[in-house]
Amino acid sequence: QVQPVESGGGLVQAGGSLRLSCAASGRSFSNYVVGWFRQAPGKEREFVAYINWSGRSTSYADSVKDRFTLSRDNAKNTVYLQMNNLKPEDTAVYYCAANSGGWNLRSVRGYAYWGQGTQVTVSS
Repeated sequence: QVQPVESGGGLVQAGGSLRLSCAASGRSFSNYVVGWFRQAPGKEREFVAYINWSGRSTSYADSVKDRFTLSRDNAKNTVYLQMNNLKPEDTAVYYCAANSGGWNLRSVRGYAYWGQGTQVTVSS
């Protein structure tokens, strides 16, 4: 099975940028839709974005559209989430997940394989 591993989180000021990476260990990522979710303290895990296996199709939550960009490099077995113009409300633990069925792509329930998460903190 595939095991996602996130990296790249950290502390940044509002208006700044971060790039998160999600690397696959175990099996290749190339046949999976890869999604990003986030969870702030006291809140439910919420959808951020997903990218299909070829990288040609992406979808974003309204709250991050035009600020976040997904890309993937299947040769490197890695998906990238570029986050620009970060806001304090983007503060959360960000999780990468893999979906093999192509269903429920904006739902936590659609993803069987999850990483451990990486903390993103945006200061005002």
